[in-house]
Amino acid sequence: MFMEIGQYLNQRLVEMGIGHVFGVPGDFNLSYLEQLEQDTNLAFIGNCNELNAAYAADGYARQNGIAALLTTYGVGDLSAINGIAGAYAEGVALVHISGIPPLHAVNSGALLHHTLVDGNYQNIMQCMREFTVAQTRLSPSNAVAEIDRVLKQCVLQQRPVHIQLPSDITHIRVEVNHKALDLSPAQTDPVLLQQTVTQILAQLKQAKRPILLLDHPASTWQLTEVLQQWAEQLNLPYACLNTTKNIMDEASALFAGVYVGAANPQTQVLVEQSDCVIAIGVRFTDVATAFFSQKLHAQQMISLNRDTICIGEQQIVGVGLSELCHALLRRTQQLPQAKINIQPQPLELVAADFELEQALSHAWLWQQIAPFIRADDVIVAEIGTANAGLSSLVFPKSVDYIAQPIWGSIGYTLPALLGSMLAAPKRRHLLFIGDGSIQLTIQELSTILRLGLKPIIFVLNNGGYTIERLIMGENARYNDVQNWQYSQFAQVFAANQPHQAHVVHTHQQLSETLNHVQVSQSLCLIELKLQPMDAPERLKQFGQVVARYDYGDYGYTKLNQPKQIDYQDAI
Repeated sequence: MFMEIGQYLNQRLVEMGIGHVFGVPGDFNLSYLEQLEQDTNLAFIGNCNELNAAYAADGYARQNGIAALLTTYGVGDLSAINGIAGAYAEGVALVHISGIPPLHAVNSGALLHHTLVDGNYQNIMQCMREFTVAQTRLSPSNAVAEIDRVLKQCVLQQRPVHIQLPSDITHIRVEVNHKALDLSPAQTDPVLLQQTVTQILAQLKQAKRPILLLDHPASTWQLTEVLQQWAEQLNLPYACLNTTKNIMDEASALFAGVYVGAANPQTQVLVEQSDCVIAIGVRFTDVATAFFSQKLHAQQMISLNRDTICIGEQQIVGVGLSELCHALLRRTQQLPQAKINIQPQPLELVAADFELEQALSHAWLWQQIAPFIRADDVIVAEIGTANAGLSSLVFPKSVDYIAQPIWGSIGYTLPALLGSMLAAPKRRHLLFIGDGSIQLTIQELSTILRLGLKPIIFVLNNGGYTIERLIMGENARYNDVQNWQYSQFAQVFAANQPHQAHVVHTHQQLSETLNHVQVSQSLCLIELKLQPMDAPERLKQFGQVVARYDYGDYGYTKLNQPKQIDYQDAI
């Protein structure tokens, strides 16, 4: 059977569970957009710019498992590349489709707009190679095989891929394969699998203080359900890095807390004194370890990663991680239950009396937000004061938490909210974002309104970059931002679209507002007025650690000295 190349690509996207394509039109992708318009199984979501589109696709993939992004060659691709790089760093499956100039122009090196006018059509592809796991430039002779190859790698590796689709071939018909795309991973040698399982179980059997340690890839690789069963069967305690949140039941008696090296001493003792730490996808980054304060040694660890299994100093390759985890679960009945019983850690909330008319503070804010969160919510949190406050709360098991702790791109969460809501439209979505962050991507609020979506958006307005002030420049002008009237933006972007807007100055106003918006029938924007240096205690400590790491003790001391003004020079 023959099918147009663009239609075949669409068919494969739908087959993988994609229902929306995010992006911005451009003259080199319009022919493909015509095919998207005609496809009843796909909806194109036009974004305000390509960076926002990439963030939205990222948020969509975190709910849906995979997403698609469409840009036009050169200017569009490079505008989106920061979002694509973030998806790569965070392990998000994203299909980037770039409408490029016609194949005849590429082959002849034509001097076209959106290029460097040097006839070089490899430079953009070279950029994308750094941030994707597979790339291709389609032609009529390779389209079917290449689309299948690249999409399979996107799923198997859970990272972005890049497809260049020349504008003059989208409607060319090619012979296609009717078989469903085979997305199954390579099978592990059964003998090697059982040998590895036996080794791990032997280590566990000897251990007196075993513990599971999880990072975000455990969720990306869809292992949390089997790991939860495994932990419960063995009475095995588990801890998570702060780069992940609520991927395992935090209310369980087995939850040992958040491991952040020396920044959380209680969990640090449980993890670092364990004689068998089973680490799933763990990456000891600066943020995850309070700047490398962890004290774990290879001899006490079993590290389970997608490509390599490390048992102490021994490395084993060629073992499928999902197969391994399920095989371990089937054989755990051979082991006695661990005798360690971890009690859930108390919330890091300040127990204090507050005057209701007192100015709003973080100490009060998160105590009120905790009961406001309910089962099945999706919480999207910008890195900074929002994430620091929310990370101290224990959520219901079914709550999904979206943040970008590794890449940490400012402004990511508002467009990510859009993507997540389209992927999970029946779930209540809460966004917590700072004033500095929302100024980068607030345009996408107009898309959220245009589509009639109804999130509850909390804007933490503390007059600038508080997380930066805590590191350096408490009173410096470079940490200031213009104080917008954030509660008015919904009116500006969509005056006829129903919405709510609230400005909260005091503790009492917060309580009243939260009671009012429990079930929101329209988009709700809540501006929270906070003091510039008010922040969760953990973030204040983090700022000092970052400053000393980034600038050294000498630089930290020197830069934090009061500025000496030479009035003679000023005259």
